[in-house]
Amino acid sequence: MPAYRYICQHALTGEILAWDLPLTAVEFGPELNGPGSLRGVLEPRLAQVVPPDAGNALLYAERDQQLLWGGIVWRSEPVEGKYPIEAAGFSSYLTRRRDLHGDLAGRGPYIDADPSKVIADVWAYCQGQPDGDLGVQVDATPTGITVGTKDQPYSTKAWEAPALGNVLRDMTVLDQGPEFTERVEWADGVPRRRVLVGWPRLGTRRTDLSFTTGINITAAVPVLFDADQYAQVVVGLGAGDGSAKIRTTDAARNERLRLEHVLDAPGEKSSDRLAARVRAERDRRQRLGELTEITVVDHPAAPIGSWQIGDDIRVTVHDQWGDWDGWCRVTAWTLRPAADGGQETATLRLARPYTT
Repeated sequence: MPAYRYICQHALTGEILAWDLPLTAVEFGPELNGPGSLRGVLEPRLAQVVPPDAGNALLYAERDQQLLWGGIVWRSEPVEGKYPIEAAGFSSYLTRRRDLHGDLAGRGPYIDADPSKVIADVWAYCQGQPDGDLGVQVDATPTGITVGTKDQPYSTKAWEAPALGNVLRDMTVLDQGPEFTERVEWADGVPRRRVLVGWPRLGTRRTDLSFTTGINITAAVPVLFDADQYAQVVVGLGAGDGSAKIRTTDAARNERLRLEHVLDAPGEKSSDRLAARVRAERDRRQRLGELTEITVVDHPAAPIGSWQIGDDIRVTVHDQWGDWDGWCRVTAWTLRPAADGGQETATLRLARPYTT
């Protein structure tokens, strides 16, 4: 059975406050473009243990000496004889911090800027303020897109004091924008905190892993068949006006009723790039059937901890409604250690596979 340990650390000094915080009923995991979360309970019989200082303590989850998750404790208070602990990943800190100087203290305004650089600047500004350094390292991959123009630069105003988390969100919701997730690991005996910014995607297609009913899938939500998002014909509209507008169509016949979709990309000036985007959109929309969640156990077909946020993994589901097989993208996962003779499980949130 895997050995779990929960480590508590002072957010500012880095002092380890507890090497093995005795938590029960724990569940934790990361997510795509978000902080992920951890929940657990300190039992009354362990009242002599000092609970983590909410808003000032970091908490890590370790499985078999490998750090799998880390974040900030935001809530810890007694409830009906127990002491629940709630934590969220490091990027949750950005929702509690504001741009009090405007344009991230002169790093902006941004004109034709790489959104990955803006994300790195957000963290640099955040951690450059007194008592604001979480020691988070940002690993940012340059992108092929830009944010802000000469006529409309991307700018934040000091008098509006926008949340830094909003700036981060603005970068990830851009069309074809970057993606991020969080990761922790041991480095010279202390936890290292990282934010990974990837482009054009995080993760990769994993032919070495698989999830299958009866092998490592213990539960799955029913496969959703929704034709509202289905289309074999996608029309792309790019930059320009009237008859000068860049336009391309990608279509396929498959003995189904013709359904169409318009991809509006007014900032796309390249016919080749627009055609590639339309082709990818048509491929994505032509996949009927979507699986959104499965629960799995540790198995050689996909050992717990072997997948990463953003990975595409082959999933085969057999249920009372029939059989379904396809690629799914991992957008979040929640790990639940075994308790009271039960079994260790992980619930994966899934989306349609990444298409180029």
